[in-house]
Order: sequence, then C-alpha cells, then structure tokens
Amino acid sequence: MLTLRTLYFEDLSLGLTERLAKTVASSDVVGFAEVTGDRNPIHLSEHFAAKTPFGTRIAHGLYTASLISAVLGTRLPGPGAVYISQTLNFRAPVKIGDTVDVTVSVVELLPEKSRARLACTCAVGDEIVLDGEAWVKVPSKNKGGRPLPRV
Repeated sequence: MLTLRTLYFEDLSLGLTERLAKTVASSDVVGFAEVTGDRNPIHLSEHFAAKTPFGTRIAHGLYTASLISAVLGTRLPGPGAVYISQTLNFRAPVKIGDTVDVTVSVVELLPEKSRARLACTCAVGDEIVLDGEAWVKVPSKNKGGRPLPRV
C-alpha cells in the first residue's frame, strides 16, 4: 500500500514519476467483481477461462486501470487531486499471480488551470498490458492566498 503524499501544482515538474507494483491475487479479482457487479466468468471461473484464448482467469481490465488511480490519489499528485479524464488502451491480459508495475509521469502542465497531463503505463515484466494518459486538476498552494492542509 502506498503512503499518502500530497503534491501541489507548484511541486510538479515535467518528468516527475511515481511507481507502484502490485501482485494480482484471486481475492482482488473476486472483490472487484463483487464491488462492480462484473461477474464475467473469465474473471471468476477457472473452468470457463480454460476454454478461452487466455487459457486461465484474467483480471478485469478496469481493475488494472484502478491501480493507476491508486497512484494518482495517493502519490502523484495525491490527496486533493481531481480526475478530469483518462484514456486507456488495453494491450494484453493480466493473469492471477502477475505483478503489475504501474508508472505515472508528468508530461504536460497547464498553470492557468492547475492541470497536469500524466502518461500512465502498466506492465507485466517487459510487456505493456495497459497504457494511456490522465488529466488531473491539482490543488495549488496559492489558492485563496494560503496553503491547503497537507495530508
């Protein structure tokens, strides 16, 4: 679990990067299915999944994408950031037991709107399984003339 770190817009710079590694457990996938209602058997039934091109159960694509959200909400930029948009390109499946390496990097800053564009990738080993970009609104130290509380 990532520890909370709050970065303000003024703390961001191009190339600033944060990473997270998460090994996908069966309980993660089952829990995600319960929370979302997506009970597609490719995620939950080994018997069903064995008959698919993947040959085994795979994690929900949006579960993998939610790991990006974990980075945005806890570390880069952290608490107070507001998601504006997210593009996602699903490149390959994530299987139970895979370790997903998430990388989020600042690639553009819009000071007039306190927004940042972030490149987002998820990889298993050397294979990119998901990529895209996020736009987030980032709290400013100077909003209202006083700093926001740090978490």
